[in-house]
Amino acid sequence: MKIAVDAMGGDNAPAAIVAGVEQARDRFADLEFILYGNVDQVKPLVKDQTRITMIPTTEEIAMGEEPVRAIRRKKDSSMVRAAMAVKKGEADAFFSAGNTGAVLAAGIFLVGRIKGIDRPGLTSVLPVGNPQSDTKQLVYLDTGANAENKEINLVQYAYLGKFYAENMFGVKNPRIALLNNGAEEDKGDPLHKDVWQRLNRRDDLNFIGNVESGDLLAGKADVIVSDGWTANAALKASEGTAKIMLSLIRDGIMNGGWRAKIGYLLLRPVFHSVGHKMSASTYGGAILLGLKAPVVKTHGSSDATAVANTIAQIHQMVSSKMIERTVNFFGKADHLKEMDN
Repeated sequence: MKIAVDAMGGDNAPAAIVAGVEQARDRFADLEFILYGNVDQVKPLVKDQTRITMIPTTEEIAMGEEPVRAIRRKKDSSMVRAAMAVKKGEADAFFSAGNTGAVLAAGIFLVGRIKGIDRPGLTSVLPVGNPQSDTKQLVYLDTGANAENKEINLVQYAYLGKFYAENMFGVKNPRIALLNNGAEEDKGDPLHKDVWQRLNRRDDLNFIGNVESGDLLAGKADVIVSDGWTANAALKASEGTAKIMLSLIRDGIMNGGWRAKIGYLLLRPVFHSVGHKMSASTYGGAILLGLKAPVVKTHGSSDATAVANTIAQIHQMVSSKMIERTVNFFGKADHLKEMDN
């Protein structure tokens, strides 16, 4: 199993990328890596070259560059070369912590869409914050690959999310919900009302109805689908709220006198456990589902642990043959469009 890695992408590249790759290499004996990047910067960081090949590149795609233009113009960038390796069959998956838009463009234009998928969806795995829920994580898409969607796109996302939950987490008949501005059937704009009806009449989907953004992490569903604009806005609002709460707690401890500080020391293991559960590095990166091979983007500020966990996520995707099963389903699923148009 070979993974093509953009070694130059990300705020902490190439150091965090190389360290994470070596952690993953030591964890999985069947993994090989092809690192694309500036060899003068990458090679000194590699402690053990076992199952690691370095390919020199002369260009990099910066975080602020226009994605499609960068992909077209910088043919010898570490990102484009890594994506091309997957297209040519030289690698099984593509990983980057770089420019999100450029990763999406490389995935769509170079790796290519699965036949039957109109628009791939950016997919995140989110923690469930309800201790009483049997669900520990949920599949959430589209988190920003497409600002605008048609009804058929969200129906396809439901199937992509279903396959991911089944193959990655072993969830049987995963519960699928639609993110909306109310739980009732008749809530939402015409797009969401129509999608509700389309999902509800699919016998092979366990559709449970709408879920509101306030219940995004409540564990009411195993898969939540939405248009990219809405899902991204809800996700960022949740992340922002979490950061503010952490800041308020930290301020309360620092300014709460000796009782607050002693209380923190006593509760330190609890804070550590909660922090680990809610950390993005625990769950890996965002996957562009609907492509012919795994294309996975981790956060630009990811450390070595986050990189290694994201690679473990890729390893599971390839090992479970999830992509092959998705290709087979959508290759025979022209009736999806016929039924839902």
